[in-house]
Amino acid sequence: MNKKNLSKVGNQTAGLAVTIFKTVTIGLTTPVLAVAGLLAMMTPSMAVTTSYANDYRLCTAQLLKLGITEQAVSQGCAAAVRPRDLSACVVKINKQTQISVVDALSSCEQARRPQNFSSCVVGIARNTPEAVNTTVLNYCGRSLLPDRFSQCVVGLLSEIDMAPTQAMDTCIDASDRVGGFSPAFTPQNLAPTELSPSFEVIPQSL
Repeated sequence: MNKKNLSKVGNQTAGLAVTIFKTVTIGLTTPVLAVAGLLAMMTPSMAVTTSYANDYRLCTAQLLKLGITEQAVSQGCAAAVRPRDLSACVVKINKQTQISVVDALSSCEQARRPQNFSSCVVGIARNTPEAVNTTVLNYCGRSLLPDRFSQCVVGLLSEIDMAPTQAMDTCIDASDRVGGFSPAFTPQNLAPTELSPSFEVIPQSL
């Protein structure tokens, strides 16, 4: 066989090898890309699911550690818009006051802002031991501005000899005022302005 034929055979062999390599490479790459694409699509949804599950799981775990029944915990955490805030509210009140966890959970569930509510309860309960716990829960739950309300109560009782309930009554009335007006304020009735229509007489031409 001459050199020309050998070169031709060599080129054909090399071409065949390249074709086989490309076929094998494509065959191996396609499944890898498919798996990578599938994982990319699954990752965001898995992250969201895990994020939500962590909040509810944390709420459930923290409340169960306080000895609350499984039924009460499941109902409370499931219904909470922010389960993490709910459990934090109950834990804070339980650690820093003598209020029962059952009462704390019930009140935290009804609070508009559980974290502000718990700060209000703890602030009053720690500074006024003689105050009735259920009364403190009730007033902090009623207040539109619980942080301001607790500061008001503690401030009055620190300087004035008065019953805690009286201080809470005074501060709850003040916190319910809007724009500096008392809730009992009603604007005076103003007499409606009477409009007297005027008519212009245009003489007719004769």
